[in-house]
Amino acid sequence: MDNNDLHRTRIKLCGLSKPEDVDVAVDLGADAVGFVFYPPSPRSVGVGQAIDLADRVPPLVSAVGLFVNATPEWIREVTSNVRLSLLQFHGDETPAQCAALAEVAGLPWWRAVRVGPDANPRDLVESSLNYSAASGVLLDAHVDGYGGGGKVFDWSLIPTDLGHRAVLSGGLNAQNVHDAIRLVRPYAVDVSSGIEIAGVKGVKDHARMAAFVRAVRVADAG
Repeated sequence: MDNNDLHRTRIKLCGLSKPEDVDVAVDLGADAVGFVFYPPSPRSVGVGQAIDLADRVPPLVSAVGLFVNATPEWIREVTSNVRLSLLQFHGDETPAQCAALAEVAGLPWWRAVRVGPDANPRDLVESSLNYSAASGVLLDAHVDGYGGGGKVFDWSLIPTDLGHRAVLSGGLNAQNVHDAIRLVRPYAVDVSSGIEIAGVKGVKDHARMAAFVRAVRVADAG
Protein backbone atom coordinates (compact mmCIF):
# COMPACT_ATOMS: atom_id res chain seq x y z
CA MET A 1 0.00 0.00 0.00
CA ASP A 2 1.27 3.46 -0.85
CA ASN A 3 2.31 5.28 2.31
CA ASN A 4 0.11 8.25 1.42
CA ASP A 5 -2.92 5.96 1.31
CA LEU A 6 -2.42 5.16 4.99
CA HIS A 7 -3.45 8.73 5.75
CA ARG A 8 -6.20 9.06 3.16
CA THR A 9 -9.43 10.21 4.71
CA ARG A 10 -12.33 8.19 3.35
CA ILE A 11 -15.33 10.14 2.07
CA LYS A 12 -19.03 9.37 2.27
CA LEU A 13 -21.45 11.59 0.36
CA CYS A 14 -24.88 11.08 1.87
CA GLY A 15 -28.50 11.85 1.08
CA LEU A 16 -28.17 11.22 -2.65
CA SER A 17 -31.47 10.93 -4.47
CA LYS A 18 -30.81 11.32 -8.20
CA PRO A 19 -28.88 9.14 -10.65
CA GLU A 20 -26.64 12.05 -11.62
CA ASP A 21 -25.76 12.58 -7.95
CA VAL A 22 -24.47 9.03 -7.71
CA ASP A 23 -22.57 9.33 -10.98
CA VAL A 24 -20.86 12.53 -9.85
CA ALA A 25 -20.00 11.05 -6.44
CA VAL A 26 -18.40 8.03 -8.10
CA ASP A 27 -16.50 10.16 -10.60
CA LEU A 28 -15.17 12.30 -7.74
CA GLY A 29 -13.78 9.22 -6.04
CA ALA A 30 -16.14 8.94 -3.08
CA ASP A 31 -15.58 5.81 -1.03
CA ALA A 32 -19.24 5.54 -0.07
CA VAL A 33 -22.61 6.98 -1.00
CA GLY A 34 -25.56 7.18 1.36
CA PHE A 35 -29.26 6.65 0.77
CA VAL A 36 -31.79 7.73 3.39
CA PHE A 37 -34.64 5.32 4.20
CA TYR A 38 -36.39 7.52 6.74
CA PRO A 39 -39.65 8.74 5.15
CA PRO A 40 -39.98 11.97 7.19
CA SER A 41 -36.64 13.20 5.86
CA PRO A 42 -36.57 15.49 2.80
CA ARG A 43 -33.66 13.34 1.63
CA SER A 44 -35.60 10.07 1.83
CA VAL A 45 -35.79 7.72 -1.14
CA GLY A 46 -38.27 4.95 -1.85
CA VAL A 47 -37.35 1.36 -2.56
CA GLY A 48 -37.90 1.59 -6.31
CA GLN A 49 -35.90 4.79 -6.54
CA ALA A 50 -33.10 3.30 -4.43
CA ILE A 51 -32.86 0.19 -6.59
CA ASP A 52 -31.96 2.35 -9.58
CA LEU A 53 -29.53 4.46 -7.54
CA ALA A 54 -27.72 1.49 -5.99
CA ASP A 55 -27.37 -0.20 -9.37
CA ARG A 56 -25.18 2.74 -10.44
CA VAL A 57 -22.71 2.13 -7.60
CA PRO A 58 -19.64 0.25 -8.89
CA PRO A 59 -17.62 -2.39 -7.05
CA LEU A 60 -15.47 -1.17 -4.14
CA VAL A 61 -17.74 1.84 -3.55
CA SER A 62 -20.01 1.22 -0.56
CA ALA A 63 -23.75 1.85 -0.73
CA VAL A 64 -24.89 2.77 2.77
CA GLY A 65 -28.53 2.67 3.86
CA LEU A 66 -29.47 5.13 6.62
CA PHE A 67 -32.32 4.06 8.91
CA VAL A 68 -34.00 5.72 11.89
CA ASN A 69 -35.82 3.53 14.41
CA ALA A 70 -36.76 1.16 11.59
CA THR A 71 -38.83 -1.97 12.00
CA PRO A 72 -37.43 -5.37 11.00
CA GLU A 73 -40.05 -5.46 8.25
CA TRP A 74 -38.81 -2.19 6.74
CA ILE A 75 -35.18 -3.31 6.94
CA ARG A 76 -36.11 -6.57 5.23
CA GLU A 77 -38.10 -4.86 2.48
CA VAL A 78 -35.31 -2.45 1.67
CA THR A 79 -32.36 -4.79 1.86
CA SER A 80 -34.02 -7.63 -0.02
CA ASN A 81 -34.49 -5.30 -2.98
CA VAL A 82 -31.74 -2.68 -2.78
CA ARG A 83 -28.09 -3.67 -3.15
CA LEU A 84 -26.60 -2.18 0.01
CA SER A 85 -23.17 -2.72 1.58
CA LEU A 86 -23.78 -1.36 5.05
CA LEU A 87 -26.51 -0.17 7.41
CA GLN A 88 -26.26 3.11 9.33
CA PHE A 89 -28.52 3.45 12.36
CA HIS A 90 -29.32 7.05 13.18
CA GLY A 91 -32.16 6.85 15.69
CA ASP A 92 -32.53 5.63 19.26
CA GLU A 93 -31.57 2.03 18.60
CA THR A 94 -29.91 0.10 21.42
CA PRO A 95 -26.87 -2.09 20.72
CA ALA A 96 -29.10 -5.18 20.82
CA GLN A 97 -31.61 -3.64 18.42
CA CYS A 98 -28.86 -2.66 15.99
CA ALA A 99 -27.45 -6.17 16.03
CA ALA A 100 -30.88 -7.74 15.52
CA LEU A 101 -31.76 -5.43 12.62
CA ALA A 102 -28.40 -6.03 10.99
CA GLU A 103 -28.95 -9.77 11.31
CA VAL A 104 -32.22 -9.41 9.41
CA ALA A 105 -30.28 -7.83 6.56
CA GLY A 106 -27.14 -9.92 6.88
CA LEU A 107 -25.04 -6.77 6.64
CA PRO A 108 -22.47 -4.93 8.76
CA TRP A 109 -23.56 -1.73 10.47
CA TRP A 110 -22.50 1.65 11.82
CA ARG A 111 -24.07 3.52 14.70
CA ALA A 112 -24.46 7.30 14.73
CA VAL A 113 -23.64 8.88 18.09
CA ARG A 114 -25.15 12.32 18.54
CA VAL A 115 -22.85 14.69 20.41
CA GLY A 116 -24.69 17.26 22.48
CA PRO A 117 -23.43 20.49 24.06
CA ASP A 118 -23.02 18.78 27.45
CA ALA A 119 -21.05 15.81 26.14
CA ASN A 120 -17.53 15.06 27.29
CA PRO A 121 -14.77 12.79 25.95
CA ARG A 122 -15.67 10.05 28.44
CA ASP A 123 -19.23 9.97 27.07
CA LEU A 124 -17.95 9.41 23.55
CA VAL A 125 -15.64 6.61 24.58
CA GLU A 126 -18.45 4.96 26.54
CA SER A 127 -20.82 5.19 23.57
CA SER A 128 -18.18 3.67 21.32
CA LEU A 129 -17.69 0.78 23.76
CA ASN A 130 -21.45 0.23 24.04
CA TYR A 131 -21.59 -0.24 20.27
CA SER A 132 -18.42 -2.29 20.01
CA ALA A 133 -20.14 -4.76 17.69
CA ALA A 134 -20.54 -2.00 15.11
CA SER A 135 -18.04 -1.82 12.29
CA GLY A 136 -17.81 1.92 12.90
CA VAL A 137 -19.09 4.84 14.96
CA LEU A 138 -20.31 8.00 13.27
CA LEU A 139 -20.04 11.16 15.37
CA ASP A 140 -22.72 13.72 14.56
CA ALA A 141 -24.09 16.87 16.17
CA HIS A 142 -27.16 16.54 18.35
CA VAL A 143 -30.07 18.35 16.70
CA ASP A 144 -33.84 18.25 16.93
CA GLY A 145 -34.94 15.31 14.85
CA TYR A 146 -32.47 12.88 13.36
CA GLY A 147 -29.40 13.94 11.38
CA GLY A 148 -28.82 16.25 8.47
CA GLY A 149 -29.15 19.39 10.57
CA GLY A 150 -26.00 21.02 9.27
CA LYS A 151 -24.76 21.70 12.79
CA VAL A 152 -21.15 21.44 13.97
CA PHE A 153 -20.21 20.14 17.41
CA ASP A 154 -17.04 20.72 19.41
CA TRP A 155 -14.46 18.52 17.69
CA SER A 156 -12.02 18.95 20.58
CA LEU A 157 -14.27 16.61 22.60
CA ILE A 158 -13.17 13.66 20.47
CA PRO A 159 -10.38 11.66 22.15
CA THR A 160 -7.38 10.94 19.95
CA ASP A 161 -7.75 7.18 20.33
CA LEU A 162 -11.36 7.40 19.14
CA GLY A 163 -10.97 9.95 16.34
CA HIS A 164 -8.90 7.77 14.04
CA ARG A 165 -11.56 5.02 14.22
CA ALA A 166 -14.53 7.34 13.75
CA VAL A 167 -16.57 8.69 10.89
CA LEU A 168 -16.89 12.44 11.46
CA SER A 169 -20.15 14.12 10.48
CA GLY A 170 -22.24 17.13 11.48
CA GLY A 171 -22.17 20.42 9.61
CA LEU A 172 -19.16 19.61 7.46
CA ASN A 173 -18.60 21.51 4.23
CA ALA A 174 -15.77 22.48 1.90
CA GLN A 175 -14.91 25.45 4.09
CA ASN A 176 -14.42 23.63 7.41
CA VAL A 177 -13.52 20.04 6.57
CA HIS A 178 -9.82 20.88 6.27
CA ASP A 179 -9.71 22.05 9.89
CA ALA A 180 -11.82 19.09 11.02
CA ILE A 181 -9.43 16.60 9.46
CA ARG A 182 -6.32 18.32 10.81
CA LEU A 183 -7.75 18.34 14.35
CA VAL A 184 -9.56 15.00 14.57
CA ARG A 185 -7.74 12.83 12.01
CA PRO A 186 -10.89 10.75 11.46
CA TYR A 187 -10.92 7.57 9.46
CA ALA A 188 -13.70 9.05 7.30
CA VAL A 189 -15.90 12.11 6.87
CA ASP A 190 -19.62 12.08 6.06
CA VAL A 191 -21.41 15.04 4.48
CA SER A 192 -25.01 15.69 3.42
CA SER A 193 -26.34 19.22 3.96
CA GLY A 194 -22.90 20.68 3.23
CA ILE A 195 -23.10 19.56 -0.40
CA GLU A 196 -26.64 20.81 -1.06
CA ILE A 197 -27.93 23.89 -2.82
CA ALA A 198 -28.10 26.56 -0.13
CA GLY A 199 -31.44 26.45 1.64
CA VAL A 200 -32.79 23.51 -0.38
CA LYS A 201 -32.72 20.30 1.64
CA GLY A 202 -32.23 17.16 -0.37
CA VAL A 203 -31.03 18.80 -3.60
CA LYS A 204 -27.33 18.21 -4.18
CA ASP A 205 -25.02 20.81 -5.68
CA HIS A 206 -22.44 19.05 -7.82
CA ALA A 207 -19.99 21.93 -7.58
CA ARG A 208 -20.18 21.74 -3.79
CA MET A 209 -19.66 17.99 -3.94
CA ALA A 210 -16.50 18.53 -5.96
CA ALA A 211 -15.29 21.31 -3.67
CA PHE A 212 -15.78 19.11 -0.61
CA VAL A 213 -13.81 16.20 -2.04
CA ARG A 214 -11.07 18.58 -3.16
CA ALA A 215 -10.83 20.11 0.33
CA VAL A 216 -10.47 16.66 1.91
CA ARG A 217 -7.64 15.78 -0.45
CA VAL A 218 -5.88 19.07 0.27
CA ALA A 219 -6.11 18.34 4.00
CA ASP A 220 -4.69 14.87 3.48
CA ALA A 221 -1.81 16.23 1.39
CA GLY A 222 -0.98 18.72 4.10
